[in-house]
Amino acid sequence: MKKIAILLFATILVSNLSLFSQTKTQPKVVKFVIHTDLGDMKGQLYNETPQHRDNFVKLAKSGFYDGTLFHRVIMGFMIQGGDPDSKNAKPGQALGMGGPGYTVPAEIKPTITHKRGALAAARIGGPSNPQKASSGSQFYIVQPQQGTHFLDNDYTVYGEITEGFDVIDKIAAAQKDERDRPLKDIKMTIKIVE
Repeated sequence: MKKIAILLFATILVSNLSLFSQTKTQPKVVKFVIHTDLGDMKGQLYNETPQHRDNFVKLAKSGFYDGTLFHRVIMGFMIQGGDPDSKNAKPGQALGMGGPGYTVPAEIKPTITHKRGALAAARIGGPSNPQKASSGSQFYIVQPQQGTHFLDNDYTVYGEITEGFDVIDKIAAAQKDERDRPLKDIKMTIKIVE
């Protein structure tokens, strides 16, 4: 009888430790808010793309994105930001080449697609970037209702907007110049929600 009680106690202890270790190793969902001149967007980052998630968190917490612009907007396609050169850019200045000085290795997942509100990493395309490494800071948010699935498996999608789709649409509808830069600057601040 004593052996059965000890065995039962050991079984319960092992199963409880197993449950504890599963919940302890399960990463929490990282949430963020993008404050803009046209309203706020709330979203979350995916744990399936840990390098992009952690890089976005690091940059947001350091204030890297604060004061940057949505510098490229295309209705029916996407809104793009995250270029540090946009912070003090003069009207008409070409943007889209700035970054933190590094790239992030691609984390393309076939099951994570370019649906409406998808947060994805911009990158240099073509033969100069065969590994599809992502920009260290620039990102885009998918605008159209049907998504932009022709970009699936080509760019890393690492999060999504969950609230504020009307803000995406307002930004995409902004009047812009021939480089798709809004004529009136649309500044952002990104905060990680703990």
